[in-house]
Amino acid sequence: MNSTVLIESFAEFARSKNIDRPTMMSILEEVFRTMIRKKYDDDSNFDVILNVDQGDLEIWRNREIVDDNSEDIWDFDKIPLAEAQKIEPDFEVGEEVAEEVKLEDFGRRAVLMARQTLIQRVKDLERDNLYQAYKDQVGEIVVGEVYQVWGREALILDKDENELVLPKGEQIPKDRYRKGDTIRTVVHRVDVINGTPKIILSRAAPAFLERLMEQEVPEIFDGLITIKNIVREPGERAKVAVESYDERIDPVGACVGMKGSRIHAVVRELENENIDIINYTDNLELYIARALSPAKLTSMKINEQTGRVSVFLKPDQVSLAIGRGGANIKLASRLVGMEIDVFRDAGDFEEDIALDEFSDEIEGWILQELKKIGLDTGRSVLAVSKDDIVRRTELEEETVEELFRVIRQEFEEGEETDSDVAPQAAAQAEVPAEPAPEATLEASAEVTEEATAPEITPEASAEVVEEATAPEPTPGAPADGQQAPVAEPEKNEEAPNSGAAQ
Repeated sequence: MNSTVLIESFAEFARSKNIDRPTMMSILEEVFRTMIRKKYDDDSNFDVILNVDQGDLEIWRNREIVDDNSEDIWDFDKIPLAEAQKIEPDFEVGEEVAEEVKLEDFGRRAVLMARQTLIQRVKDLERDNLYQAYKDQVGEIVVGEVYQVWGREALILDKDENELVLPKGEQIPKDRYRKGDTIRTVVHRVDVINGTPKIILSRAAPAFLERLMEQEVPEIFDGLITIKNIVREPGERAKVAVESYDERIDPVGACVGMKGSRIHAVVRELENENIDIINYTDNLELYIARALSPAKLTSMKINEQTGRVSVFLKPDQVSLAIGRGGANIKLASRLVGMEIDVFRDAGDFEEDIALDEFSDEIEGWILQELKKIGLDTGRSVLAVSKDDIVRRTELEEETVEELFRVIRQEFEEGEETDSDVAPQAAAQAEVPAEPAPEATLEASAEVTEEATAPEITPEASAEVVEEATAPEPTPGAPADGQQAPVAEPEKNEEAPNSGAAQ
C-alpha cells in the first residue's frame, strides 16, 4: 500500500465521521511519527510533510555529516562522511544532509499497522466528541430517528448519525415505535462503558415533562413561573407543582392555557397522560390537600417526626384520593415528600362491615389489593363493578366473583336476622291488644278489680264495668266520683274520654 492510497482512504473515513481537516492532519502526522520512533528510536530530526487533498506524503531525515573516525557517528542525528558522499559525492564534514524516507522503507507490516492505528484514533476521537457533546446536554430534549427496535431497547440516530439508546424502562408504556419514526426524548444520562460512551435517552423521566412544558409555556421559559417539583407515573398520571414570581400571573392558568391549549400539546406527546398542575405553597396542610386533588379532604393529621400524614375523607372521595392502581396517592406522597395514609371518616362505617372482618373467609393479600384502590368496607366493594375491580387490581375474575358472593352472603344473613327479630317483637306487642272472645262480664269485672286499688267495693266495680261496656252511656248515669277515676288510666290508652267521671 503506497502513501497516496493510505492517506486518501483515511481522509475519506475521517470525513465520514465529521473529523475536521486540522484534526485529521494532526492524527496523520502523529501516526507517522509513531512509525518513525519504532524504527529509528527518535523522530526529532524528521520532517513529515502532508497534503491530504492530493494524498501526498513526504518524510525527510535530517542529519549532520561527521568524520568517519568521529565518536559521534552513532548518534541518531549524525551521519559519517563516507555514507553521506554516497548520497552526494561533494558533501563535506559539517554540512546537513536531508534524506527522503519512503513509506515502503518501513515495511508492509508497519504500514498496515499504521492504517489500523489511524482508524482506531478516529474512532477514539469520535467517542470523545460524542461524550463531550452530550455530557452537557443531560436533561435537554433531542430529536432522533428510530433506527432499530429490540425487546429491551430502541436504537435512535441523531442528526449526526450518532447512536443513542432508549431503554424499555425509559419508554412510556403506550409508546409503539417503527423504524423511521421521528421521536422526541430527553438525554437521561451518559455512561462510559469500557471507554465507550453510551447515551441513555428517556421519555419517562420528569425532566422530559419539564422540558416540554418549557417549550409550550413561555412564562416558564422566561423564568416568571418556576416548576418546583414534578412526579410521574409514565403514561398514567403526573403532578406538577408550579409557583409564580409575578403576582399578576396565575401559574396554573398560564400552564393550562386558554381552553387547555398549552397543556393539551404536552398531554398528546405523553400519550394522553393525565397531568395535575397545582399551585405550590409553603403551607404543608394546604400543599397536601392540593396534591391529593381531585379528592376533597375533611381533615388530616401530620406527624413530622415519622414523616407520615393521615387524611380523612368521605366515602365517595376515597377512590379519587387513591386513584387507579394507587397512582394518585403514590404521586401525592412523592410530591410532598411524606407518606400519606387514607382513612374513611368514622361516621361512614354505620350499617357497613369493614373488610378486616372478612379475614376468616378472604385471604389477606386479596384484602390488601382492595385497600390499594380505596375499598375498605363491604358496601364499598359491592358498589364497584366486577370488571372495574379486575382492571384496577391484580385479582382474577373468579376471585372477584367469589369475593362478591362472600360479602353479599354476609349482608343477607344480617338482613335475615333483623327480619326474624322484627316479627317476633310485633307479635309480642299485639297479644295484649287482642280481646278474648270467651271473656264474660264477670271476668271483665275481675280484671278491672285487679287493676284498681284494694279498697274498691263490688258495687263500684260493677258500675265501672257497666260504663266501659255500655256502647252509649247516658249523661245522667250515677257514678262514684272518688272510685271511678281509679280505673281511668288503663282505658285512656285506647279511648281517652272513656271512664271520665261526670
